Order: sequence, then C-alpha cells, then structure tokens
Amino acid sequence: MKETIIRLNETSDVQEFVKAAENCDFDINLIYRHMFIDGKSILGVLGLMMNDMKVSYKGDNPVFDQVVRKYAVA
Repeated sequence: MKETIIRLNETSDVQEFVKAAENCDFDINLIYRHMFIDGKSILGVLGLMMNDMKVSYKGDNPVFDQVVRKYAVA
C-alpha cells in the first residue's frame, strides 16, 4: 500500500491527477478527514481541492507515481 499526503491547488492540477489516475488498473482513494473519494472521479477530487489529503493505492504505475510526487506536501 502506498500512501502520500498531497495538495491540488488548481483545477489544472486536479485534471492532471485524475487523467493519470484513470490510466491505472487499480483503485485509488483520496482520504480527507472521514471522507473517502474515488481518485478517478473528477467531481470528487474537485471537492477536495486546496486541502491536504492522503492518496492511498496498491499498484505500480510510474506516470501516476510521478504525479503523486509532484503534488506531495513536504
């Protein structure tokens, strides 16, 4: 299981994240407080924009891993 805290500040960030997530053959969850959102849902991810959230997934996709690292909160 891979887990990273990320923040998506712009609509273009959300679009890039969801596009990369849609190309993965595994589930991707975003967790914010007590909410679990499908990482492949543009509307769900837009609702969490500008918040620190945990992305959790099992699987390997180098492009998606790169996008997650890009938006990781230090």
